[in-house]
Amino acid sequence: MRYFFEEYAFDTDRRELHRGTNLVSITPQVFDLLDYLIRNRERVVTKDDLISVVWNGRIVSDTALTTRLNAARAAIGDGGDKQRLIRTLPRKGFRFIGSVQEVQRPVVPPPADVWVERSSDTVPTPASPPRLSIVVLPFANLSGDPEQDYFVDGVTESLTTDLSRIAGAFVIGRSTAFSFKGKAVDVREIGRELNVRYVLEGSVQRGGNRFRLNAQLTDTQTRIHLWAERFDKPAADLLDMQDEIVSRLANTLNAELINAEARRAERSHRPDAMDLYFQGRVFLNKGVTPAFLARAKDFFVRGLALDPDNIEAAVAAAQVDVSMGSSFMTDDGSVHFKAAESALNSVLLRAPNHPRAHMLLGAVQIRTSRAAKGIAECHLALALDRNLADAHGFIGLGKYALERGDEVEGHVQDALRLSPRDTRAFLWFMFVGMAKLMTKADLGALDWLRRSIEANPNHALSHFHFAGALAMMGNLKEARSSAEAGLALDRSFTIRRYRINVFRFDNPEWMARLEQLYEGMRTAGIPEGQ
Repeated sequence: MRYFFEEYAFDTDRRELHRGTNLVSITPQVFDLLDYLIRNRERVVTKDDLISVVWNGRIVSDTALTTRLNAARAAIGDGGDKQRLIRTLPRKGFRFIGSVQEVQRPVVPPPADVWVERSSDTVPTPASPPRLSIVVLPFANLSGDPEQDYFVDGVTESLTTDLSRIAGAFVIGRSTAFSFKGKAVDVREIGRELNVRYVLEGSVQRGGNRFRLNAQLTDTQTRIHLWAERFDKPAADLLDMQDEIVSRLANTLNAELINAEARRAERSHRPDAMDLYFQGRVFLNKGVTPAFLARAKDFFVRGLALDPDNIEAAVAAAQVDVSMGSSFMTDDGSVHFKAAESALNSVLLRAPNHPRAHMLLGAVQIRTSRAAKGIAECHLALALDRNLADAHGFIGLGKYALERGDEVEGHVQDALRLSPRDTRAFLWFMFVGMAKLMTKADLGALDWLRRSIEANPNHALSHFHFAGALAMMGNLKEARSSAEAGLALDRSFTIRRYRINVFRFDNPEWMARLEQLYEGMRTAGIPEGQ
């Protein structure tokens, strides 16, 4: 069954919510809650009704129920104050009051297998699986407690939804994946049957107050395990833990799948636009250096030459410009910011709900004296993709630009909660380090800047900041060593270039700290420039 209201399509067969052509990521409990409210829109639904149906009668706190209702409202653009679609009736319950059109999905026979004919003979062979195609098999419940099934299945369903947001991904739907629940499977056979390149499997075990989740990604053609992860932590609120675990897995898998597809693309004699995109993303993830960014940009430009309408390549190319401007790799960073903003606005005309495009536009606005507007763009990006950890990092940068240094660390911690091993974490650490430097929390600044370099030593600006901060605090030997490491990555960097392109603050104390940083950089051996 499909229900249409405003610009949304709610598909109960596929368990999907769409806003226009864009898939909206929601957890299974939020989907079930919306499903029940929409199906029962002719009456007021009580709290007990929701708990009975959505949570199977389990004890649920008022806070947990409110959290899921707020998430349901957010998913359909219905603020808690306006309540256009979901109305709360005090002491009575809740009712879906939106105008709904109900459409029965026609019964369609399953599609025939796709075959290609080899030129040397007429023996049919299956078509090769689509790139970045994956099935999330139902995770196994090893707890021996059937009551845990709802949580285990919820992880599987949420991952299926969230992985479908990865650019270029083809994800097998929930209903098909759950047909394998409880069955012994061979990943190669699964790959052939579903025509997918990757299988994600996992298990969940709860013992006492501890909780453990294991997951592994396997190549269906080679049976090689490409990646594995384990979560082992205290069992708190399982629903909140589910959201955190799914976000962490989705962010990690995004990077791992891109790496796997790039390795395949390297072996292709005739790469297409998406092959080139994946290869460029690998260099973008390696670090912010002139060499890596140049390689990445080359792949994206070649991809766009093959397919000018490739949205992902256009967004990634814009990201290169944002990185070039933000890392002071040229004397006039505004040229790169203008190029990025123009490209991103063009993308958003064609794909108005592209999360990364909104996030990167926000980053440009933050770096060009429009921090409040940029923060709002990043919040919009998070509304479109709750797993977009980098958006939290840029919000932290925006707070730094607004001289609200004490708030920066909190936003970076939000980013780390979603993606603790993110390839971009080194930037987030640098944001906190600089915020602490400006607020004279010197030891904290050194700690965060050191973490930035440890997370990714291929970022020249982190070395320069660290060198300047060390010299400010009298550690000249380590300061000079860090300056040398930064200059080995970017020989063209000068204090003059940094001064021209850095944030301008209204706070005299912050501007005075910047002058101290410039002097520290000079002492560390970073050239002044002309």
